[in-house]
Amino acid sequence: MSEILLTTTVGSFGKPDYLQKARNANARGKLSDAELLDLEKQATEEWIRRQEQIDLDILVDGEMYRGDMVAYFAEKLEGFKIGGLVRSYGNRYYHKPVIASKVSRPKPMTVDWFNYTQSLTDRPVKGMLTGPYTMLDWSYNEAYKTRRDAALALAEVVRQEAEDLERAGAKYIQIDEPAIHARPEELDIAIEAMGVVTQNLKAKTISHICYGDFAAIYPKVLKLPVDQLDLAMHNYEYRWLELFDKDPFTKELAIGVVDVHSHRLETVDEAAEGIRKGLKYVSADRLLPHPDCGLKTRTVEESLDKCRIVVEAAKKVRAEVGRTAVA
Repeated sequence: MSEILLTTTVGSFGKPDYLQKARNANARGKLSDAELLDLEKQATEEWIRRQEQIDLDILVDGEMYRGDMVAYFAEKLEGFKIGGLVRSYGNRYYHKPVIASKVSRPKPMTVDWFNYTQSLTDRPVKGMLTGPYTMLDWSYNEAYKTRRDAALALAEVVRQEAEDLERAGAKYIQIDEPAIHARPEELDIAIEAMGVVTQNLKAKTISHICYGDFAAIYPKVLKLPVDQLDLAMHNYEYRWLELFDKDPFTKELAIGVVDVHSHRLETVDEAAEGIRKGLKYVSADRLLPHPDCGLKTRTVEESLDKCRIVVEAAKKVRAEVGRTAVA
């Protein structure tokens, strides 16, 4: 694994056609849960092999077993019920969960998947969780008096899962908070809740934030108690970096250098230039190039192509940094 400009992805990959068909068949009762699980494992191993072949440094399981990033956890936690369909983006819909009673975690939700995926590779695999504030914001709260109460209750169950992942061997634990800028006035709640999640962790902690008004929460978001912020930059033409001129960025930065919501494939030079922009603010050992967001909206081939560009761009800039250091 490289020591600088470590490459990674945000978490999800495009599902192969056979798995999409299997998930649909399972939902209609035409395929058993055990048969679906076997196919999810097959797709997960395929993605591990692809990531190794592309030469990504820090891997993910690809989320072959998940649909929506909130509903997946809501279905496994006590206290939730699943509500009606709402649009998330484009023509994609999900069943918005309802916090109907006190939330609790009957058993680990992702640890078996982490164990399986990590067993397939010598490279580190990230533990992947949805953060408590996003769980709250993308659900209806009918059980707790205040949104803060609900966020802190959710933080407790996410903390339990994160600590179980660490005990299972996870060296990187990502707790995604894409909703954190939805209500800037609630940023303190998100920060407090994340503090509950990460308070005992020794693993590298990461939080992915994407597609919103990042300027509305910067620089206060630097108080979010994680080691690394994972930001969509390419889609915003890197303008959020300008915020760092006034208020220096103080964490590790995972920087998006290809746009996952575009079919267009960036060039290596274009992605490399994005990495160079990041290096103006963060040292090479604290900058991690990757796609802007999860790749589940892209096909398998598009996902592969986007990741290859990231890796080749990182190798190109690594060589430049090495020459500069020698000189």
